[in-house]
Amino acid sequence: MKIIVDAFGGDNAPLEIMKGCADAVRDLDIDIMLTGREEEIRRVASENAISLERMEIVNAPDVITMEDSAGDIMKGKSGCSMAEGLRRLTAGEGDAFVSGGNSGALVVGASLIVKRIRGVKRIAFAPIIPNAGGFFMLIDSGANVDCKADMLQQFGIMGSIYMEKVMGITNPRVSLANIGTEDHKGGKLQHEAFELLKNSGLNFIGNIEARDIPTDAGDVVVSDGFTGNVILKTYEGMAMMIMGKLKGIFLASPKNKLAAALVMKDIKKLASNFDYNEYGGAPLMGCVKPVFKMHGSAKEKTVYNAIRLTKAYVDGHVADEIAASVQKYRAAEAEPQDV
Repeated sequence: MKIIVDAFGGDNAPLEIMKGCADAVRDLDIDIMLTGREEEIRRVASENAISLERMEIVNAPDVITMEDSAGDIMKGKSGCSMAEGLRRLTAGEGDAFVSGGNSGALVVGASLIVKRIRGVKRIAFAPIIPNAGGFFMLIDSGANVDCKADMLQQFGIMGSIYMEKVMGITNPRVSLANIGTEDHKGGKLQHEAFELLKNSGLNFIGNIEARDIPTDAGDVVVSDGFTGNVILKTYEGMAMMIMGKLKGIFLASPKNKLAAALVMKDIKKLASNFDYNEYGGAPLMGCVKPVFKMHGSAKEKTVYNAIRLTKAYVDGHVADEIAASVQKYRAAEAEPQDV
């Protein structure tokens, strides 16, 4: 298997990207294609004793930054490392693409270069997030600000397939983010999406309030991109605040430091449960071929885990499963109804 990686996508590129790729080559038995400025990649590898074994380098002279507009990937920055990686994926030179770069540009590039699966309305961001029961998927978390009900139904379908094939959850529970748990809650979008999800054949457990999401209220939480992004950023901010407050308490006095030493193992476990580095980022669900958005601040461990999950995505044939499921639903909708 060959994973294409944007060597210049993210705040800590290319050094941390390359270190994570080297770990993945060693531990996951895969090949890597790095896209980016070849001369700099080789210099960084030499200066930091990073092995380039089983790593192919494809020169891409430009970099799309976080300040660039999403459309620049198809215009002024079409020669960037992200665009080159997506083109190589489309050409069949790799099995998947991973980037920690500009999220908007990645969605545009994935949609226009790699293309959506036939019948999929929109590509969606789908991060895996820790909760009290382990983890869940939030889909969509920012790719689509404005959504229609059938898009949310597809998000539920795609998320359910990923959670089963990649994360190993049998018959994943699907819930709809809403302002209340009652069937009638929400606006027009939520009402219509609720009915579609209820009749979809998925393991749909109904509406869920945001306050219940951290306590294991579904394996796949479906949302429009605006609401999902607000949930995601609030979730991340609360986790950082809580861990920061705990640290402050345990460092406040010698007595507290002693108490911290006694429960340090449990504290580290709690911190690990809230650590986004464990999951690496989010798949872009709905692409013809696997595309994975890594955290922009990714370091070595995050890069490795992003590649690990991407490999599982490929091994699980998730894109093929999504395509088959979408076609099944389209065929069912086209069948004449009994009167």
